[in-house]
Amino acid sequence: MQSIAMSDGMWKRHTIDDASRGADGVRVADINGDGRLDVVTGWEEGGITRIYLYPGPEKVRDRWPAVTVGLTPSVEDAVFVDLDQDGALDVVTCCEGDTKSVFVHWGPVEGRRLLDSTAWRQEPLGKVQGSMQFMFCLPMQVDGQRGIDLVIGAKGQGAQIGWMKSPENPRKTENFSWHSICQAGWIMSLIAADMDGDGDEDIVTTDRKGDLRGCRWLENPGPGPSQSQPWKNHCIGGQDWEVMFMRLADLDGDGYTDAVVAARTANTQRILWFRRLDKTGLRWTLQEVVLPSHAGNAKAPAVGDIDGDGKMDVVFSCEGAEDDHRGVLWMSYKDKPTETQWTAHDISGPEGIKFDRMELLDLDGDGDLDVLACEESEPDSNGKRKGLGVFWYENPLP
Repeated sequence: MQSIAMSDGMWKRHTIDDASRGADGVRVADINGDGRLDVVTGWEEGGITRIYLYPGPEKVRDRWPAVTVGLTPSVEDAVFVDLDQDGALDVVTCCEGDTKSVFVHWGPVEGRRLLDSTAWRQEPLGKVQGSMQFMFCLPMQVDGQRGIDLVIGAKGQGAQIGWMKSPENPRKTENFSWHSICQAGWIMSLIAADMDGDGDEDIVTTDRKGDLRGCRWLENPGPGPSQSQPWKNHCIGGQDWEVMFMRLADLDGDGYTDAVVAARTANTQRILWFRRLDKTGLRWTLQEVVLPSHAGNAKAPAVGDIDGDGKMDVVFSCEGAEDDHRGVLWMSYKDKPTETQWTAHDISGPEGIKFDRMELLDLDGDGDLDVLACEESEPDSNGKRKGLGVFWYENPLP
């Protein structure tokens, strides 16, 4: 597929928080039970993890109520999960660099203390500290036993995809046990989905480096004792690409969930659309969306109907968006996603260099999808790379 010229139309950016450095991805869940999604973000260079409570549509353009839940040097990922099943959401963080750790940040049961940093307690999980550079965590019931487990991917020397089995008492954090699934190069995405229709959740992943580079899914061998069997590896595609983040979505409306991936080679970058052909999860066909030359290096896609025309669009974020390149854009097609030309539309304008994982949400309550995002490298007024922080772009389309 080839894209035609970019449409104009920068979206207004509203800052949620820019108090620290290196905001690295956003994850969402309703932590205070008000029916609205809140946000957690790890600040990699700042070495902290923070939560943001959605303030309602009337105050959503202001800075959001926030709390620091822990000290997490080189944090790459932070995700909400009720790890001890006490009814209060906790946070799990993955750290790379010299930290090489997975932490749990126990959340307070008393909702009134959510914004009290002293009510949060941080502990290392399991006995994996120092073993590898942890990059991404997927809370998932793996074996059908006890509480929620954690599927985690890493990068670099000795990297693996594995899962941490929940012990009988999750508060005894040292009893979380690591179970390796496969070797890894540099894991970007981990997604839970029943790919083969057998009733349990499998793992869909993108690995950007190494012998298993590409997009694939790992078949869950089943509950209980079946976990002693290996997880079968099923290729989706992209072995010749450096694949970044992935989203699963039915892009063409045929009832099958497709895989949408940001990917690049030394000289080319694309949005790869792996169209699922049947319910087995074993047959896929690839179509490529060519990105405009003034986009940065595509990193993370998201899928949704941006302009309200009933068709799925693709929003993508970029890193390396310097020298007037753009960091966040969206792509649309006219009639069918199989068309040879898509149109690119600007969202971010020239501000921002290194964007990450995003969410599409109606944050202002006007009925259309806005873009919740973060950026970690834009220089401050003194030329120091601090980043734009955590923010959202307001959809201006009617």
